[in-house]
Amino acid sequence: MTERKTSPEQGGALSPSKGRRIRVLVAKPGLDGHDRGAKVVARALRDAGMEVIYTGLRQTPEMIAEAALQEDVDAVGLSILSGAHMALVPRVFELLRANGQERVKVFLGGIIPDEDVPLLK
Repeated sequence: MTERKTSPEQGGALSPSKGRRIRVLVAKPGLDGHDRGAKVVARALRDAGMEVIYTGLRQTPEMIAEAALQEDVDAVGLSILSGAHMALVPRVFELLRANGQERVKVFLGGIIPDEDVPLLK
């Protein structure tokens, strides 16, 4: 699945602050090559009426933050199965803040041990 956006005819999922559909960036940071889950989430969000940008595999936190800025997204979804979440997620947060994107919501999926969840919030 490459970059895909909803068509203007699709409704739903409006961003109240921007008066347009919610835009979500779905990314696979790190070296993990398994992206089926990320694609399923991207498709579900698109089917719910959101505009979805899927970055593809092996994205660096810098690439993700830059894409979020360029695409003016409302949310970033990260899929991490490699166990590198404690290094990658804080870096994405740091870069989003540095770009003035504190308002961007970040959600995370993958293999995240329960004890790491509070540290990532």
